[in-house]
Amino acid sequence: MRDLHSLHRLLGSTGLSVSPLGLGTVKLGRDQGVKYPNGFTIPDDQQALQLLGLARELGINLLDTAPAYGTSEQRLGPLLRGQRHDWVIVSKVGEEFDNGLSHFDFSAAHTRRSVERSLKRLETDYIDLVLVHSNGDDLAILQHEAVYDTLAELKQAGLIRGFGFSGKTVEGGLLALERGDCAMVTYNLGEQQERPVLDYAASHAKGVLIKKALASGHVCLDSGVDPVRASFELIFGHPGVASAIVGTINPLHLAHNVAMAAEVIVGTKSGNRGSAQ
Repeated sequence: MRDLHSLHRLLGSTGLSVSPLGLGTVKLGRDQGVKYPNGFTIPDDQQALQLLGLARELGINLLDTAPAYGTSEQRLGPLLRGQRHDWVIVSKVGEEFDNGLSHFDFSAAHTRRSVERSLKRLETDYIDLVLVHSNGDDLAILQHEAVYDTLAELKQAGLIRGFGFSGKTVEGGLLALERGDCAMVTYNLGEQQERPVLDYAASHAKGVLIKKALASGHVCLDSGVDPVRASFELIFGHPGVASAIVGTINPLHLAHNVAMAAEVIVGTKSGNRGSAQ
């Protein structure tokens, strides 16, 4: 198997069915302050369309974007015209990126304004999942800011289908899952501190998306093992994981990642029937 069409899985109890790999789109909109080992050129519209078309062909239906990803949302709106129902779109609130710098606002007013702006930019009347883009102070955001309650209201109003938290701590991830639908967690060969969040998600039917699955392209091993395979064996070996977000703009890398993920997941399922989901 070289694609993901038959391997979609539920994202916790959101009712959303997602491909085990999602396409991160920061590189469609921003080339400043991006933590990748090599420089890159933002793809033009034709290249972006080809990349999105290849992703669909390979069975990817999950797209990850954010207001902090430069012009990513503005570009995705026109690029996805006529295809909205083919995609599960994840966006964020809380972080803005201007003139090379990030700044954060977790107020109710900003949260509403940000979601309304994302709806316009993405040319849609709903966003499947909106995550809080944490500044690292996870517990303070969840306990003292209005952003999570506001997202719950927006979900109630039908503007978003689910909400959650892209954080940096175990405590933040656990609290985010208690009160929300999904956590986005760093989990890779070099960083596994947030594993308790995956364990909680697996036992409470909550959604988990993995960020930095390949350590933002930095992953490498000296042992002769394919680092992508080793990364996916780690990630998809955990039953709490729904999908891993990979932010490549290289079609060959995308196809390789998909083929490797499919191989690993099918191998995990046949070796451990019933638990890979």
